[in-house]
Amino acid sequence: MEQLVDFWNRLTSIEIVDIIIAIGIIVFFRIFSATFSYMIIRIFKIKSKKAKEIKESAFFKPLKVFFIILGIYLAIVFLKAPLKINDQVMDIVTKTFKIISVIEFAVGLANSFTAKTILGKKLRKSLSQKMDDTVFEFVLKITRVFIYVIAIFLVLAILEINLTGLIAGLGLGGVIITLAAQDTAKNLFGGLVIFIDKPFVVGDWIEMDKYEGTIEDITFRTTRIRTFENALVNIPNAIIADASVTNWSKMEKRRYKTNLCVELDTPLEKLELLKTRIEKMLQERESVFDDSIIVRFDQITDNGINILIYTYTNSVDYASYLKEVEDINMKIMKILNEEHIELAYDTKTVYVKN
Repeated sequence: MEQLVDFWNRLTSIEIVDIIIAIGIIVFFRIFSATFSYMIIRIFKIKSKKAKEIKESAFFKPLKVFFIILGIYLAIVFLKAPLKINDQVMDIVTKTFKIISVIEFAVGLANSFTAKTILGKKLRKSLSQKMDDTVFEFVLKITRVFIYVIAIFLVLAILEINLTGLIAGLGLGGVIITLAAQDTAKNLFGGLVIFIDKPFVVGDWIEMDKYEGTIEDITFRTTRIRTFENALVNIPNAIIADASVTNWSKMEKRRYKTNLCVELDTPLEKLELLKTRIEKMLQERESVFDDSIIVRFDQITDNGINILIYTYTNSVDYASYLKEVEDINMKIMKILNEEHIELAYDTKTVYVKN
């Protein structure tokens, strides 16, 4: 209570002019924070001429916050003598200002390393021939984590925390941390395997175990898959690294295969004509690989004569593949109708003894 009374007495004893000047410093930096940020970014980005591009810079907002905090800090420094603020309190204020400055700089620097920023786009352009988008995103994430780790160490140094003692303390609890982080370590290693082997990238359609869908994101710990039911599944990287993954997006061609079973009494001449017409129809399709076409009378069954039709099409995605299959089947049925060839049915003859 006495301390509050003492502070109030000191506050009322200082001249109004000092208070006005301190408030003026805060207001000045608040009003011109955007202008100062713009000027600094403009100095370091000589090639940038557009104001919109400068304001969208990753450092613009952190710099605004910095100048606002700077104004508050300078106002407190100005009032130190009139308010008779002791060195202990000023030390806390100074450390707080330094910590906020480090954090804002780290945020601005980390935000510069994203795919949407100017720096990120330049890096992507320069590395376009060396790595794909997924690996590039992973490198950016690692860079951001590294920046924040350095910022944490700088904050600890400002707080004058003994890093040697802290590391030693972590060593004492290393066994507990290791046991607790086993799964995390496995997932991190699994993520590293995914990025090195590159069995899939963001946007690929994959199938594994009971999951099938499109890859939306690959993080340090998990991989996100958007299923065809539109559900989002987060799968630990350790599971994916040990699983058999089918990447349907890597298909260069897709197989078409069907069996036509025609009636047993179909004349051989008609069979030959049917084969010829089907083979010609497939050869005329631009989506079909000619060297993969097989149309053969391969076996005689109890119900009829089987003709194997086998080929590959360049319609890879599922929707276009189904359309391609439908078109081929429709043309085959048309040929059967034109040649008056009937398909055989599964029939059984039952004899009834009186």
